[in-house]
Amino acid sequence: MTRKYVLRLTLCFLIISVFFTELTIYADKGRPYYEETGEVVWDINTEDKIIALTFDDGPHPKYTAAILDVLAKYDAKATFFILGKNAEKYPELVLRSYSEGHELANHTYSHPFNVSVAELQKELRQTKGIINSITGFSPVLFRPVGGNYNDQMINAAVKDGYKVVMWSWHQDTQDWKQPGVKKITQKVLKGSKPGDVVLFHDGGGDRTQTIKALEEIVPELKKQGYTFVTISELIKSKQQEQVQ
Repeated sequence: MTRKYVLRLTLCFLIISVFFTELTIYADKGRPYYEETGEVVWDINTEDKIIALTFDDGPHPKYTAAILDVLAKYDAKATFFILGKNAEKYPELVLRSYSEGHELANHTYSHPFNVSVAELQKELRQTKGIINSITGFSPVLFRPVGGNYNDQMINAAVKDGYKVVMWSWHQDTQDWKQPGVKKITQKVLKGSKPGDVVLFHDGGGDRTQTIKALEEIVPELKKQGYTFVTISELIKSKQQEQVQ
């Protein structure tokens, strides 16, 4: 075996090693891993009849305001995953949401589906600054656009002080497709269980169906004994159960 051949073989081995190392680095560690670390939340296991309603892509001058009216009517709390560009346009709705006891969370500035880690950090920091300038509160929760993420995005968000929030897989209302009030309502009511995180939208399109569905969903779940909490309250409830 010649020295030249050995060098080539060694080089090939190093390239393959780097390739597989990169695959390991960029691989999605998956839900079990992130639930174990607590860096990402989908929902929680609890016997307490609590549920978290979440809304993406707002605020919107018409739909967010109407949703806040419904929540106020039934004394229900929710979490709003805000787009920075919309917060700039409608700061009064951001302030109203916060003043009425709802949780404000970060959903990027411009809603990019494909984004580098550097761009994501820029968008998160921009939106955080906008929300803080309006309310004095700095969000600690982040939801990736479309629920798309990789390990690098999670690491970057966690490094910036965020907990990443997804939603219960069985509680994606897909209201952005406008499937009809009945389908949205049945989706939530039939699948509801303690510790769920329900995904709605208050921006990004016509949300009339969402509002009408909420008028049926919220009072019915209250009748069943559910309390509507923010994501941070949901997480706190889990932590308290673990201590007991």
